[in-house]
Amino acid sequence: MNSNQNTDNNNSKRSLFSQVSRRSFLGRASLLTATGVAGGVMAPLFSSVKKGNIVFAQEKGRRVRTFNYDNFVQKAYQVRVEAAKNQLALGIPPHPTNGDEERYPNKIATDTRGLPHDQRGEVQIEAYNSFIKAITTLNPNDFENIILDGGRKLVNPQGPLAISLEGINAAQVATPPPATLNSAEQAAEAVELYWAALLREVSLREFQNDTDNPKILAAIEDLNKLSAFRGPKENGVITPQTLFRASVNYVDKSDPSGKTTKYVVPPGVTEGPYVSQFLLLDIPLNTQFISPLIRTALPGNDFLTDYNEWLTVQNGGSSGKSIQFDPTRRYVSNIRDITEYSRINGALFYGVLATLGGIGAPLNSSNPYIDSRTQVGSAATFAAAHFQALLLLAPSRAIRASYWGKFYLHRRLRPEAYAGLAYNNLVNKTDYPIHSEFLNSKALAETFKTFGTYLLPHAYPEGAPLHSAYTAGSAAIAGVSATLLKAFFDEDFVIPNPVVPDPKDPTKVIPYRGAPLTVGGEIDKFAVNYTFGRSLAGIHWRSDIAAGLALGEEVAISILKDERLGFNERFDGFTFTKFDGTNFDEIA
Repeated sequence: MNSNQNTDNNNSKRSLFSQVSRRSFLGRASLLTATGVAGGVMAPLFSSVKKGNIVFAQEKGRRVRTFNYDNFVQKAYQVRVEAAKNQLALGIPPHPTNGDEERYPNKIATDTRGLPHDQRGEVQIEAYNSFIKAITTLNPNDFENIILDGGRKLVNPQGPLAISLEGINAAQVATPPPATLNSAEQAAEAVELYWAALLREVSLREFQNDTDNPKILAAIEDLNKLSAFRGPKENGVITPQTLFRASVNYVDKSDPSGKTTKYVVPPGVTEGPYVSQFLLLDIPLNTQFISPLIRTALPGNDFLTDYNEWLTVQNGGSSGKSIQFDPTRRYVSNIRDITEYSRINGALFYGVLATLGGIGAPLNSSNPYIDSRTQVGSAATFAAAHFQALLLLAPSRAIRASYWGKFYLHRRLRPEAYAGLAYNNLVNKTDYPIHSEFLNSKALAETFKTFGTYLLPHAYPEGAPLHSAYTAGSAAIAGVSATLLKAFFDEDFVIPNPVVPDPKDPTKVIPYRGAPLTVGGEIDKFAVNYTFGRSLAGIHWRSDIAAGLALGEEVAISILKDERLGFNERFDGFTFTKFDGTNFDEIA
């Protein structure tokens, strides 16, 4: 290439650079002009007068109306800064653990599934240390060097380290410490799960106080003997109406230790039928409808009852078994149906949102467009598509907070691992610290009589996902989603034409005759139906659910507070009823 060609190319590059630079400058200059900063450079072409966010400019004698872009951009910046300052001001709450990981050098109270274990199910310490190294250094390469065994992979251990740009960040959510391995509370939660396995085929119609079902009555009697059961009660006792209905556990933030907690029963959860209306109504999707009939598992689909199968799953392997499904779809009608409905995470609460629109549920009275004389909301703000966006975003933010507790704080063992300790005590004469209220329970004796094992019969062949029990990710999703829905819609609206599955033919529904069912109560009930179904399957403790629901609610509140900062509408703030029955009102 000769020098003339080089000169031509350089000129061409300079010319291109000049064009790009000029375009870039003019773009900036027009923005600057809108704020009157460009001054002498652009004065011959423009002179401007600003009125609020609208600029009236003179362009060669012609008056031009344009938007004050700089002011709008500055507002966006200030909103982001304010949101960040608000989150920073929250600080870091106390994060107490139950101390079990340090208490037991063999890590029997710590979730170690997926790592290699010996014949008793105790983890190989070298593998455990490789896991601890990764979650301590946070080096992505160390996560790739965790020693696993059976082929399954850990579920998203680096996910909680992502920084959320919407709402509270993972380490800022307080959770109470879970029960210790040797406690009466842990024993009570195990007794409940063993009864759930024994009652999977019983119709949900029987879970009412007029039941004469002998298995339900036996479960009630057994559970009422426990000294530390934290589930819902009526007049101080567990009843068929309260059996297997979820509760929520809040941290008392006035306690600087973070150890004081309060169990509550969410409004609506123990009222009326066990199953929420949102599991029974058609879901409108534009001009289509999604049927609430579900695929169900056949009776007898119980897993991890054989010790070798159990140990294989603890090591991260597969039993090779799978669920056998009923070819006829039906409405959710028994505990096994609930466990199958809950097995696969998905946009279930999106379906609730669509159903609320389909039944004509009014919007929350806090919505600024309800009383507007000239406007309605749309996809941008305060209407269905805006709600959809938040409802689909929020679960990932809640999961970050839940998984932070799973991997970086509590690492609580799963029910299947606890069952293995009990099995080894009773069969192999080990001396693991399992409370006598579980070992002497009728639930354990009936399980051995029915299934021929002291292991916990699971509804899923793979057992639990490979992350620890506490808090339940499904509960975090349920908590954040239910809270958002209650902030969007009128909770007091009575659901029209409620139904229940026909006890004679669960492929049909019949009218529900009973006390009115409200949107707020049925949203809460749907939340606990979904997440507690995973407990009833055998993969979560009650307290995993209770703490996860409170965690999800807190994440939802933080997202709503951030969202509010950006609105232009006259808006006093979101209002809704929390799981503890108190009213959240930003202007109160």
